[in-house]
Amino acid sequence: MLAFGLAIFTGAFLLFLVQPLIAKFILPWFGGGPAVWTTCMLFFQVLLLGGYAYAHLSIRRLTPRRQVMVHLALLAVALALLPITPGDQWKPLDGSQPTWRILWLLLACLGLPYFAISATGPLFQAWFSESHPRVSPYRLYALSNVGSLLALVGYPFLVEPNVTRHAQAVTWSVGLGVFAVIAAWCGVVVWKRAGEKGRKGEREPDGNVPALSPAPSLPLSPASSSPFSPARARWLWFALPASASVLLLAVTNKICQDIAVIPFLWVLPLSLYLLSFIICFDSPRWYWRPFWLSMLALAYGAVLWVMLGNSLTTPSSSWFGDLARFVGGDEGTRLRPLVWLLNGCNSAWVRPVSWLIESGDSAGMFVEIGIYLAAMFVACMVCHGEVYRLRPEASRLTGFYLMISAGGAAGGLFVAVVAPVIFKNYFELHTGLFLVAALVAVVLFVDERSPLRRGRPAWAWGVVGAAFLGFGAGLWQEVDYSVRNATEISRNFYGVLKVNDYYPDEPERHKFMLQHGGTTHGLQFVAEAKRRLPTSYYTSSSGIGRTMTQFARRPRRVGIVGLGTGSMAVWSRTGDYFRFYEINDEVLRLARSRFWYLKDAAGKVDVILGDARLSLEREADQQFDVLVLDAFSSDAIPAHLLTREAFEIYQRHMAPDGVIAVHISNRYLNLQPIVLRLADHFGLDVAQIDDNDVDEREEDEESSGAYSSDWVLLTKNTEFLELKSIADATSTREEFSPRIKMWTDEKSDLFRILMF
Repeated sequence: MLAFGLAIFTGAFLLFLVQPLIAKFILPWFGGGPAVWTTCMLFFQVLLLGGYAYAHLSIRRLTPRRQVMVHLALLAVALALLPITPGDQWKPLDGSQPTWRILWLLLACLGLPYFAISATGPLFQAWFSESHPRVSPYRLYALSNVGSLLALVGYPFLVEPNVTRHAQAVTWSVGLGVFAVIAAWCGVVVWKRAGEKGRKGEREPDGNVPALSPAPSLPLSPASSSPFSPARARWLWFALPASASVLLLAVTNKICQDIAVIPFLWVLPLSLYLLSFIICFDSPRWYWRPFWLSMLALAYGAVLWVMLGNSLTTPSSSWFGDLARFVGGDEGTRLRPLVWLLNGCNSAWVRPVSWLIESGDSAGMFVEIGIYLAAMFVACMVCHGEVYRLRPEASRLTGFYLMISAGGAAGGLFVAVVAPVIFKNYFELHTGLFLVAALVAVVLFVDERSPLRRGRPAWAWGVVGAAFLGFGAGLWQEVDYSVRNATEISRNFYGVLKVNDYYPDEPERHKFMLQHGGTTHGLQFVAEAKRRLPTSYYTSSSGIGRTMTQFARRPRRVGIVGLGTGSMAVWSRTGDYFRFYEINDEVLRLARSRFWYLKDAAGKVDVILGDARLSLEREADQQFDVLVLDAFSSDAIPAHLLTREAFEIYQRHMAPDGVIAVHISNRYLNLQPIVLRLADHFGLDVAQIDDNDVDEREEDEESSGAYSSDWVLLTKNTEFLELKSIADATSTREEFSPRIKMWTDEKSDLFRILMF
């Protein structure tokens, strides 16, 4: 028993520890966006499916001793292929086909070790059943998820802040060796058991584990007492985990887009996902259907409350208001009380939501994220609890786990590959929520034990149907609102880009805005008189605006990391050279087709496609007078652009009196300490310019196009910092926690920034 428990726990721990480890290695090479983690998760789920399929075939086709021989040989080959760290030859030359490049890289560097460990759960549980035929193996599945959960929770809190990436990889390799020893121990137990059977004259089984009677703690065995047919049960083994997987990845995308792409925000939803497996597969008493279905209804109500919070801020955009006007109309005097009720609900319900979500501090966002995570956890509890109710006898457990794994892989495939093709916006969260609701309705309809099939009146089905349709209508309303002002939407690996058209009937305010998720990447007025005005974060009073003004007396070489609408080109003058670095070719297409900054630039403009840091690594010295770091992934600059090694590259490209301008405007992450640590390390003087005096009244902001912004200027040119325009706007340097250290490629801890 001890050997199998240790093997399953250790294998699961290594399996999930390597996920954030390897993703952190390759994240900087592919833009640092949420899709990198989603693609990694697709790889992990597909390899897990492959491992489960291997375990299933091994159990069905090979004798126990041959299973042991094959698996130990597989582990030996995996050990021979260590280490797993990807070399520089895997760095992409451009930003094309990132999904397939990531999958190929992971397969080459991690494929066989991950495949070998992924078979641990079902294979070793089957071995355990062979050696302990009267003991249920299902709790070992919960034990494996405990190991997975500990690895995930430990990574952002203990491993990432304290251990370098390469040390993590070496430690993981040692752990794989320890696991191989424990696996050999289990193999010896199985080998001896098979030998004992032979000496007793029993025919060695052909690989099938004998059917077991369910243990007392497992009173329900669908193979004998389930109301579902075997075909329906197998379909639900697949569909329920697939829906849970879609929700997992969709919620992870959501919170990473809103805050930052950091391991902590990867592992938090994944940990809750695994926790639902642990609870459901530990014992049938934990999943009590009436309680969890009630919680699901409450959670879905809260999610809809959050989703519609932004769209229901005014009666003109409210579906409550639309319904009220439809019901009342010009002839609806008799229904006026209903109109008042609907509008009253609009005010009473929406205003607190708007205040909470749109508040100036980060509390609203964290409440919103908490609601999404809670809803995901409850939905996963329902999905995995219903799957556990349909578990088969032990002789079919490898097929059971294979279908669960296939569902998880299908969910990952949908989010990573299919959704970007069929959806023009991030609608996979809506899809996952709706799928879970639909499957719950199917289960309640088919299962004769469900409350709705045991003498409930017909109106109960009407209530369930109305709630289901109402929830679907709410999701559709949010989908419609999210694309209401968009004249063009483009989606690829790097995210969703929307060109929004505002105030088309007001010439002085008419403008186009480029948005990437929830982040504005620039705007431009349409009117000829205002078309060449510096707007958004690049106005004359901003840190970068003041910098460009001071360098206006001579031709300048300017490097800009991040293109957006090309807003920085408004500062170019005759003789200037502006060199933009942009990883997303769709951003370049929209900047050229929908905006005029690049076309109207007075100086020469080049755009270099590919990751900026990788491009700068390969280029000859550029001798920039100004280097602008303005690339945003989610709501922050990607971490790999703010490390010591990155600044060594920047320093090589700078003129002796040049200025590095870092855009740190952010809602949730204070990046100032990181930039100041780097400045101290390289002996650079600093000026932080917070242009937060922009009038916050909406009508003035809409007319001027000016946004509040925070910039940090780093230079060895003290005379530049002493200029009146710069010195008068410079903020006093604030002290920050000594726990916040300088970032390097080996160690960068965004979680600590989030907390402090």
